[in-house]
Amino acid sequence: MNNILENKAIMLPIFSWFLAQSIKFISHYIQHHRLDFRKFVSSGGMPSSHSSTAVCLATVLGIEYGLDSGIFALATIFAFVVMADAAGVRRAAGKQAEVLNKLIYSTDVKVDKELKVLLGHTPMQVILGAALGALVGIAFAK
Repeated sequence: MNNILENKAIMLPIFSWFLAQSIKFISHYIQHHRLDFRKFVSSGGMPSSHSSTAVCLATVLGIEYGLDSGIFALATIFAFVVMADAAGVRRAAGKQAEVLNKLIYSTDVKVDKELKVLLGHTPMQVILGAALGALVGIAFAK
């Protein structure tokens, strides 16, 4: 267990995810003046915790193994896939959910619960999440 807790490639991305989710929690509290602990685990919002986690992992591995290593290349490509998914596919699914929710409420269709709208991220949310991940990796990797 100590090996896992000392592994920066595991712990720093988790810390980066926690920071991103904490920013969402605090931002929501400032805007709405109420605590919503779901913000610690929900997707969507500013900054992207998915991007933060993936970029932090790539940064830590780049620092530890070198920018010319295969493991850094793998983590970097993984980060790009995560970010493209967050700003592309998941964002489109969220927009579709918004339209479907409006359609459901304007008809006699009954559903158990409303579809989740905030699935993906704007490009700025992805960029700022990536920047957060890179900063965490750079600040704490060595």
